Amino acid sequence: MTGPVTKTTIPARHIDVISAPERVSAVLSPIRRRLLKNLAEPDSASGLARRLGLPRQKINYHLRQLERAGFVELHEEIQRRGCVERMVRVTARTYTISHDFLEGLAVNPDSIRDRFSSAYLIAAAGRMVRDVAVLRDRAASVEQHLATLAIETEVSFASPSGFSAFADELAAAIARLAVRYNQGHSGASRKFRVVIGAHPVINKTNAEAKAEAARHKKSKRRKRQ
Repeated sequence: MTGPVTKTTIPARHIDVISAPERVSAVLSPIRRRLLKNLAEPDSASGLARRLGLPRQKINYHLRQLERAGFVELHEEIQRRGCVERMVRVTARTYTISHDFLEGLAVNPDSIRDRFSSAYLIAAAGRMVRDVAVLRDRAASVEQHLATLAIETEVSFASPSGFSAFADELAAAIARLAVRYNQGHSGASRKFRVVIGAHPVINKTNAEAKAEAARHKKSKRRKRQ
């Protein structure tokens, strides 16, 4: 006899922001990351073992660790020949690590004076990941929608001066909008952080970038000789 015993129908989250050290540690193992990649659809330890060519006992162990850390959950239990087969699924479709994981080592963008530096952009992006993840979880705990905004586009500049002029005009436009809509004096208002950043689009593979770096080093050595 074969038949389902229990089934979970709540959809997986789109993204899981990992901040707890024990959760980060749980996905450091290559085999666990491989299991997560292969659980786009629910499967059992036996099914994964067949597909990946690994012992079922080994798969079972790592699935238990992933389930304990909240990366995997029970999807369905199926009765097969007197035994119950556990079908599991991932709790999120994608993952990212919050810089909260680094605790006191995480950079604070307020400590960086140069607001035009890549260091500030990285720090601000890290703070945004942390803050939005915290606010999203708090909103979900009271079944509320979190108001957010994201705008993304690509612009090609003919020269550094074009990029500089664009940055100046953008900053002026944001300042005008902030003055027009800011209602900080109202007791019912809620403060939002607006972060705008820009960076070049990646247009080389890792291999191409490494080859370019090697040529650059070789050229510098020749100039010193």
